[in-house]
Amino acid sequence: MFINASEHFEKGKKQNTLSDAHFEKIIDTYKYRNEIPRYSRRVALQEIEQQGYNLNISRYVNTSVEEEKIDLKEVNLKLVAINEKIKEATDKHNEFLKELGLPQI
Repeated sequence: MFINASEHFEKGKKQNTLSDAHFEKIIDTYKYRNEIPRYSRRVALQEIEQQGYNLNISRYVNTSVEEEKIDLKEVNLKLVAINEKIKEATDKHNEFLKELGLPQI
C-alpha cells in the first residue's frame, strides 16, 4: 500500500504539520486498504519488481492533475465572433462621434 500524503498538511511558518484529521485519513487508508485517486494505491509485488524494487511513492501514486484539453477551433470561432462584436460596437460608437462632430476612433 502506497500513500502519498505530501499534499495533505497544515502549512506552518517554519514547519508544516499533520492535523488529527490527516493522521486519521492516513491510518484509515492503510487499515482498510482504500485506494483513493491521487492519494493511495495498492501495488502488487510484481509491479514493484518491474520497477526495479524502486519504492519511490511517485512511481505508484500520481498526484498530477490532468490539464484541460482546449479545442483550438472552438476558441478561434469565439475569438472571431468577439472581434466582430467589437467592430460593430466601434462602428456604432463612431457614428455617435460623427454626429457630435468629434474625432472617430
